[in-house]
Amino acid sequence: MTIYFIRHTSVKVPAGTCYGQSDVPLNDTFIEEATQVKRQIEGVHFDHVFTSPLTRCVELARFCGYPDAEREDLVKEFSFGEWEMKNYNTLYHEDPRFARWCDDYLHQHAPGGESMSDIIERTRLFIEKVKKQGHDCIAVFCHGGILASARILLGEVSAEKAMDSVPAYGSVMPVEV
Repeated sequence: MTIYFIRHTSVKVPAGTCYGQSDVPLNDTFIEEATQVKRQIEGVHFDHVFTSPLTRCVELARFCGYPDAEREDLVKEFSFGEWEMKNYNTLYHEDPRFARWCDDYLHQHAPGGESMSDIIERTRLFIEKVKKQGHDCIAVFCHGGILASARILLGEVSAEKAMDSVPAYGSVMPVEV
């Protein structure tokens, strides 16, 4: 089975914001970015299309011609819990838990949120779920954390280095599973 993991386009939040599972607005460049994504998947026949329920993914799926894409919670972005919509630098200097999390995001949970291991496990569960459905080719409109997790599960990058190479906004990553 081929899975096309498609990262949403850029968002309109201040740089350094932990926006994770917050429903944030898309950048003013959405049409241009989404057009590039659409071109990358034109001509590909998807047996089924999934999307994170967050607006930034639903809107990209809709723009690309999939208004009825199935909403799937397993492919939501990383949950920062109580750190959602707070600035990384401010957190680093004002909340000692954030520094500890930065040192071991693979195992440390954001307060009220997730660890990287949690999102890797959600991605694994999603892949197992869709493999059982018998599709040949699917699209998944999702987030950087999900793309990073898929790369870990496929052995392309180590879990410790995954966040150093998160695919760019609007990336399309086809993988065989």
